[in-house]
Amino acid sequence: MVFDLSPRSPVKRPLFWPDWILDLQEILLEQPNLPDIFVVGGAVRDALLHRPVKDIDLATPEHAIRLARRITDILDGDIFVMDEERGVARVFFRTQEGEQLTIDVADFRAGSLLDDLLARDFTLNAIAVDFLADLGQIIDPLNGESDANDHILRRCSPHSLVDDPIRCLRGVRQSVQLGTRIEPQTLADIRRLAPEIARTSPERIRDEFVNLLSVEKPSSALRIAKAVGVLDVALPQVAAMTTDDWLFTLNAVERLNDILLAISFRRTDNTAAAFDLGMMVMQFDRYRKQLNEQINAAWANNRPNRSLLFLATLIYVLGQEKQAIGRIADTLRLSVPEKRQLVAYIQAAAEIISMETDDKLMLHRYWYRWQESGGIGAVLVAIAVARASYNVELEQNAWLALIERARSLLAAYFDLYEEIVQPPALVDGHLLKQTLNMGDGPVIGDLLSLIREAQVTGEVSTQDEALQLAENYLKSQN
Repeated sequence: MVFDLSPRSPVKRPLFWPDWILDLQEILLEQPNLPDIFVVGGAVRDALLHRPVKDIDLATPEHAIRLARRITDILDGDIFVMDEERGVARVFFRTQEGEQLTIDVADFRAGSLLDDLLARDFTLNAIAVDFLADLGQIIDPLNGESDANDHILRRCSPHSLVDDPIRCLRGVRQSVQLGTRIEPQTLADIRRLAPEIARTSPERIRDEFVNLLSVEKPSSALRIAKAVGVLDVALPQVAAMTTDDWLFTLNAVERLNDILLAISFRRTDNTAAAFDLGMMVMQFDRYRKQLNEQINAAWANNRPNRSLLFLATLIYVLGQEKQAIGRIADTLRLSVPEKRQLVAYIQAAAEIISMETDDKLMLHRYWYRWQESGGIGAVLVAIAVARASYNVELEQNAWLALIERARSLLAAYFDLYEEIVQPPALVDGHLLKQTLNMGDGPVIGDLLSLIREAQVTGEVSTQDEALQLAENYLKSQN
């Protein structure tokens, strides 16, 4: 087969590049003795489809790390050498507007640009642009532009998925993310090679799975991933779900997605038009900024907290025991803080759903136990899981009661923090030991908790009252 590597203008639409890429090209063109540099992969695809381009991949014949260091110096950024043997480095820098961006620089995956493109996963990701020439022209030997315009996801060659089975999971994610249909032979390969994902490193599986949960419609991605067999390999615990549990889980994930959209700053008038979302928005809107800060937080290597919320909802039905949740976190090689957060999201959500009251003491104990990081996200998970458990005909009274309970929790944290969540300490352990002639021991902690909770309920408000309460408690125990 003869492959055409001559640059040409796109047939249907021009490439759309953000200003920072145009600025970077202009700077590099002023540098002497530069090697050939090509933009490859998702950045070209997104520029072609007029999707946002936030990061780019650059490919060069050799000495990519040396080139990355030059770019780092030019941009006053930072560099991380990802694979010295294969020549792969990542440059981190900020634009003048303060946006954090990355540039991955790598040696050709094979001996030439053509071999590099042939070695990629899907044709719409196998388009290149000469970064030191006309950014409006593409090099497209595999007709990726045509597949991109026709919304088709097609493997680059019969060996594309065999050589790297994790591409099966990536293909499902990109088909949903880009709104493409998977070409029949590519789909057959994904089904056949799904079990081979298990021989990929757990860290790569984790990263692809987190990316899958990050798409705009994660329930659709999960549904397809389950149907073609890749989900059960990436997260084996899901394979044990009954059909009813799986359908419930998909429903809960979809509900969480609706909830996050309804409280996001992308919300439209139609987003919250339904009764259930409308009532939630009315109660939550004053906390919209704080909720979105929690949702959009990031973990190690920029793994989004949003994905962790979806993971908590996905595995909620598998049980709320710490050990069971921990095993799933270990399967995905989550960090220790992510693992702790996942446990908190699920267990705190279960607590919210089972709450019988929302009095001050109950609210205090909830926040004292789960703190901000776990407690806020758990409110969203609880609402999604509870909504999925209702019948097709919404049980309005139950829904309104849950929303009011959730509002009370958020109000306690954001509006009444020193009254309910963490009252100012009236005494400390040293004063208790000195005044009550006590030694060290766990009873000191018990007394501090007793006093703190009495402050919340209004039983004590002064230091003298706190000490008297502690003394009465000790007498009652003797």
